[in-house]
Amino acid sequence: MRSILAFASLFLFTYVQAQKKPTVSKDDQLKTQASSSIQAGYDQYKTMALQIWDYAEVGYKEVKSSALLQQTLKDNGFTVEAGVAGIPTAFVATYGSGSPVIAILAEFDALPGLSQTNAPEKTSAGKDAGHACGHHLFGVASVASGIAIKKLIEEKKFTGTIKVFGCPAEEGGSGKVYLVRAGLFKDVDVAIHWHPGNDNGVTMTSALANMSAKFRFRGISAHAAASPERGRSALDGVEAMNNMVNMMREHIPQETRIHYVITSGGKAPNVIPDYAEVYYYVRHPKRDQVQSIFNRVVNAANGAGLGTETKMEFEMIGGTHDLLLNRTLAEVMQKNLDKTGGVQYTAAEVEFANKIQATFGFPAPPVANAGLVKPLKIEMDAGGGSTDVGDVSYAVPTVGLRSATWVSGTAAHSWQAVACGGTEIGTKGMMVSAKTMAMTAIDLFLHPELIEKAKAEFKQQIGDYQYKALLGDRKPALNYRD
Repeated sequence: MRSILAFASLFLFTYVQAQKKPTVSKDDQLKTQASSSIQAGYDQYKTMALQIWDYAEVGYKEVKSSALLQQTLKDNGFTVEAGVAGIPTAFVATYGSGSPVIAILAEFDALPGLSQTNAPEKTSAGKDAGHACGHHLFGVASVASGIAIKKLIEEKKFTGTIKVFGCPAEEGGSGKVYLVRAGLFKDVDVAIHWHPGNDNGVTMTSALANMSAKFRFRGISAHAAASPERGRSALDGVEAMNNMVNMMREHIPQETRIHYVITSGGKAPNVIPDYAEVYYYVRHPKRDQVQSIFNRVVNAANGAGLGTETKMEFEMIGGTHDLLLNRTLAEVMQKNLDKTGGVQYTAAEVEFANKIQATFGFPAPPVANAGLVKPLKIEMDAGGGSTDVGDVSYAVPTVGLRSATWVSGTAAHSWQAVACGGTEIGTKGMMVSAKTMAMTAIDLFLHPELIEKAKAEFKQQIGDYQYKALLGDRKPALNYRD
């Protein structure tokens, strides 16, 4: 009899437990809602991204791209302030009120000289530029994320303010530096960003501080054969400068990166050029070091002008800080990226990916890596690139991620990156970041203690450093791509 009663009790307990529905937290409910909302808008967001991909507008010239993003935000209830910080294509879109204030960064500039169709072989699209860094995806994902958060605030799921910052000219124009300098991040608690890539992971690698300038030499024209003694070659000034800088490479810290292009060197061999220009980037992991090395480059330019009897002047174009990393925010974002997962390719996309990889000339990682998420890892080096997000990270705690918008092994600033960005390989990866950013913002809205912890970490990193833009007090270089 006891065994029968025990069996009956066990059966009843098991039945009751089976009827209980698993408890879903408010956090997970809202994250599911936001993710579903973003996915429901996939067709619209894909269309927007491919339209900006087709516009392919370079830094500070992104008139149509910026207008499309602004109008989408306005249509979804945001108040948009355009032309901020003296930049016609910059904007700040705001919804909600009070604290916390969460900012999401959006970029949309293309790169000159990288025109490409969305075919898996090198084929020019007949344009002057191309989205070889995926900023057409960047801007749209950030807008999609912001709209998802706006809907939750509108439905009173939590309170606070969401801001989407329209950030032009990341590629060398230092657009965000002017936004920081104008004080537009003063009321922001946390800034969230992302970047296209060939894998999925939270950004825990810093960036190189960067100073860039155009050095211009002016000389005297003359017939190169009949009266060369009357001329003073501006091109000689550029070449002398380049020679001195190249010799200087032996005597600078090994982490330094210096590169240049001659943007103007004369028009005909038999005319001594009276004008020449060279465009320089100087990079180093530390902001103070990059200033010191840049000053040495300026000295080389002055010496070149003196030695060639030409007049030298230079214009600062850009300057960005290194990127501060926030472990507190990174751990929050990592959990959300793990929840979102990577990108799954169709059979046709796998075929496309294989064709892209065949053009690399080196063994590429497995195509299936797009479906994986990398574990959180702090890298000791500063990476190989620079970003004006660095200046934002000196103004407010900042966190970012990358998602697989390009085929595994694809290099940024390549025709292969442009091609991938013009397909659903790109737009699928874009959605990973949009969802992850929205879910990270939800955590911050619901758990203000995370913000306080991130701010404490931020203050410890900054110490007594008083932010000062590396590009000085110059106005935005709106024509730096001319």
